[in-house]
Amino acid sequence: MVLQDRAKATREAIIAGAATIFEEHGYGSASLSQVAEAAGVTKGALYFHFKSKDDLARAVIEEQHRLVVAESEGILSERYPALVAVILMCRAFGLKLVHEPVVRAGIRLTMEATTFGLPVKGPYEDWIATMEQLIHRAKVENQIRSSVAPAVLARYIVASFTGVQMVSEVLTSRADVLQRIEEMWHLLLPGIMPEDSQENPQALSGLVATGYPLRWNDREHPDVHQ
Repeated sequence: MVLQDRAKATREAIIAGAATIFEEHGYGSASLSQVAEAAGVTKGALYFHFKSKDDLARAVIEEQHRLVVAESEGILSERYPALVAVILMCRAFGLKLVHEPVVRAGIRLTMEATTFGLPVKGPYEDWIATMEQLIHRAKVENQIRSSVAPAVLARYIVASFTGVQMVSEVLTSRADVLQRIEEMWHLLLPGIMPEDSQENPQALSGLVATGYPLRWNDREHPDVHQ
């Protein structure tokens, strides 16, 4: 068990070191020597866990996806109304981009994936599928207009979020990413919510800033992690 724990810790250190290097240099300019140095391991230890830079890049993408999925599952477990859950998931992803180097590196690598083999579609496809399911539920809950096609809206939300966070990265190193995600929802919600909705679109888009779900108090539904 001691050896297994040590091997697991070494693998995690390598992925964390790789995230730092891939985020800073991108896939093409990153070297395994840089990764080994950042991780504080020998190249022999690195090659024991990862046979190539491609394998390491895929591991970083997989870890990024795991972290985002875990955060989303936590939100879904709270049983918020579907549209609230969608907005909170976008907020949570934005916070991960701000605070988690592995998430930032994974997103960069996903965009560069054609450089090292097959395009990485899985994370996008999973996110679109989750959004589509929630949008179907939101229509049943009368939070989204009956005329809205769930598959179309799901693709649009994921594409919009991707563009918003990328531009935020270029202009401010994502310092304003939550503000820009809130703007995205502020513009989108009036066009997809029913005219007779009891919800306030501005208050809903404001969830990106506050993380506080409407109509629940802190005791019943704890706030999303800041």
